[in-house]
Amino acid sequence: MKTLEECRDGIDAIDNKILELLNQRMVVVKRVGEIKKDSKSAIYRPEREKAIIERLTLQSVNDKGLLNQDAIEAIFLEIFAVSRNLELPERIAYLGPEGSFTHQAAESRFGAMSDYMPMRSISHVFKELETKRAKFGVVPIENSRDGVVGETLDLLAKSSVKIVAELYMPIHMSFVTKAKKISDITKIYSRDKGFGQCREFLQEHNLSNVELIPVESTAKAAILASKDDSAAAICSHIAAKLYNVPTMFDHVEDSIGSQTRFFILSDFKNEKSYDDKTSILVRLKDSVKAGSLVHFLQDFEHESINLSKIESRPSKEKGGFEYWFFIDFYGHVDDEKFQKVLQKHKEEVTWLGSYVKGEEIEV
Repeated sequence: MKTLEECRDGIDAIDNKILELLNQRMVVVKRVGEIKKDSKSAIYRPEREKAIIERLTLQSVNDKGLLNQDAIEAIFLEIFAVSRNLELPERIAYLGPEGSFTHQAAESRFGAMSDYMPMRSISHVFKELETKRAKFGVVPIENSRDGVVGETLDLLAKSSVKIVAELYMPIHMSFVTKAKKISDITKIYSRDKGFGQCREFLQEHNLSNVELIPVESTAKAAILASKDDSAAAICSHIAAKLYNVPTMFDHVEDSIGSQTRFFILSDFKNEKSYDDKTSILVRLKDSVKAGSLVHFLQDFEHESINLSKIESRPSKEKGGFEYWFFIDFYGHVDDEKFQKVLQKHKEEVTWLGSYVKGEEIEV
């Protein structure tokens, strides 16, 4: 191919073949959905999706292809989402509002075709799942800078919903505006926290004297900026996309590296994979007794079970200073070595979910 026109013709021909193959894939997917419906199997299988992406990444490496794992994941997660919606349309409840980082996390796994339901609080997300009005819920569980989200832990302690997946997402702020140049901007909207996270950016671009207007969410900031050509917003990428506000600068936060871990919740149990993580709630009978937690954890050490997190929360069931413990460990609830531990502590342990271990982001 020597000319631009020849390259475009070549791309068009390849796109036609891709569309033909995708339609063939969807025919098979539709049959998979029928089989799953008959057997009442779960539509969302994170372990299967991860295995496909890893297989295709290895194939790309072996073929010396230009697509790396990140690129393959970006393409195929959207294909998976479209496929699942052909199998069974999905309704996703998430901590709103629209354009929030939780919305961005949800869309990264369930694609553009799913039916999204922004909820005013994490407790409302749980309620939508418990009443079956939504099949999946997406909620934050911890941030690398601010720590755990206590409300999510407390609701998991008393709910029947299960963790079916986790994902880690970098928290990047965008500076968005309809203004043609930065000197035309007279006001900037964001959350108070958003201004604080981007103080150096504002100073570097001589925006410190521009009117800073705090609003309840970065999504609201994007809405306001979309209606005023002299305004800007500091918000999430998805909010800018949702409300059609052009991005002038990406990654404007002062400290690069913040990330949030999200849980995807539903009502089914994942099959075992080779790379699982499990979350449990531990209510020790004698939690105030010296050494009770140590003795409990020694059973994990004896079975060579590697813990990745332990977090204490006030029990809220009794007066005094009694605590529950939320524990993450590597492995599946059905692993023989964990079952040995469980047999010794049946009345003290509540299983919250087993799921494919998410990929933490290197910063």
